[in-house]
This record gives sequence, structure tokens and C-alpha cells, in this order.
Amino acid sequence: MDKGLWIWPADPRGQKRILHKIVGSRHVIMALQGIARSKNGMTNSEIDELLGDNSEWITLWAVRQLTALGFIEYNVDLFGGPAKYMITDLGRNSLATISGQQPLQKPTVGTQQAPTAQPSTPKNA
Repeated sequence: MDKGLWIWPADPRGQKRILHKIVGSRHVIMALQGIARSKNGMTNSEIDELLGDNSEWITLWAVRQLTALGFIEYNVDLFGGPAKYMITDLGRNSLATISGQQPLQKPTVGTQQAPTAQPSTPKNA
């Protein structure tokens, strides 16, 4: 392909240019925002429904752009569940830059902090 975003540049000026192109692409930005809001990721059909244009070609194009840039990754469920797209740290930070907000936190799944043990002081009797 000789058109499209496809490469995340190393220099800040090039990165800003790519982010500007993403903002100009309604489908790409909608897909990125939807995947970022989803705790468990999104399947192809969920992204297609989110975009609302009933065109799997547009969905495929948006997903390819985001995957090539490293903003999302494709995770396959080995036990028969649907494969899903998940946002990466680069995608999370880029979305924060685009929206002017703090990066979205990674969704936590059942993580609890272990109780901290209080240091015991010996008693002198």
C-alpha cells in the first residue's frame, strides 16, 4: 500500500503529523476510542457496529491502520472465544494526546492489593 498511515515515526514532528491524520479520519478515531473504552477489547463485528456504516471494508481498513501503527493489537482466545482487538500503551498515550486528557488507565481485572503487615514491636516486660 502506498497510501495510509502505516508507520509510526520516531521524530515528534512526524508523530504530530500522523496524529493529525488520525483526527481527520472519522472511522479510525471512532474505532480507537471504542477499543480504548472497552474493558475486554472488541471483535470485528463490534467495531463494525460501532462505526455504523455496515461496511466490513471500512472496518478492516481502520483496524489495519491502527494495528500497523501499533495502537491496537489482535488477541486470539485459545479456548474458542472470539478474537479481540485491545489497545496498546502507545494507542492509549496517543489517544490522550489527541483528546488533550490524561491517558486512560489500563482496565484492571480482579486485582486486589495484598494487605500490608504491620511491623511488630517486641514488648519488654
